[in-house]
Amino acid sequence: MPAKRELTMRQIRQMLRLARDGVSAREIGRTLGVARSTIQDNLKRASTAGLAWPLAGDLTDAVLEQRLFAHAGVRRGFRRCSEPDWASLACELKRPGVNLMVLWEEYRAVHPEGYGYSRFCDLFREFERRLSPTMRQDHPAGDKVFVDYSGKKIMIVDRETGVVRDAEIFVAVLGASNYTYAEATWTQALPDWIEAHVRMFRFFGGVPRLVVPDNLKSGVYRASFYDPEINRSYGMMASHYGVGILPARPRKPRDKASVS
Repeated sequence: MPAKRELTMRQIRQMLRLARDGVSAREIGRTLGVARSTIQDNLKRASTAGLAWPLAGDLTDAVLEQRLFAHAGVRRGFRRCSEPDWASLACELKRPGVNLMVLWEEYRAVHPEGYGYSRFCDLFREFERRLSPTMRQDHPAGDKVFVDYSGKKIMIVDRETGVVRDAEIFVAVLGASNYTYAEATWTQALPDWIEAHVRMFRFFGGVPRLVVPDNLKSGVYRASFYDPEINRSYGMMASHYGVGILPARPRKPRDKASVS
């Protein structure tokens, strides 16, 4: 009996054609010089992937191989370690305070013999690349600063009264260098929002060409893909400093990925 081995994409195409013609797995194996179990395994993979003969004319070998063998975030081949649900981890990563280190620690708590941190990150990034292709954004120096509130709060204790208050965290990141400014404000209201910008400009020692905020009500009165309406006071501040306001598109976090 032939040893069980992998098939080339040409052989897989031939296998699908013979299976369509009603040839048994045993006979296909004899024709291709492989074990029957190999044919059965590949036919099962093809059925799961929704592939049948005739294949689409524009289906390349690379795409065919990916549909048959490539699991999201996993390279073809045997895996020695258990893997997490990468799609669930991608959703978890969007939550405030969650990063890959936190997710890896939770994974290792369940799978003590699982992947190390670096391999875990490699596999996650591989999965992430397959979700949707993105274009790298290049920002010239001094062109944009991305501003937003982090979504997390910090507790501040009054040393005299002992009263504890929650404060918001304002974050600004220069697009070219990722040079970051952060400060705590009591609220996200308009006065705190504008004063945070003033202190940010003072910290950077200048102003960029554009400020890219999220669609916070203090900055953007009406969010719109084509014609956002800027808060009047916020617009007057921008006019005073000679900067433009370019709000990120609604529900497009990659427009301000640096600060997110």
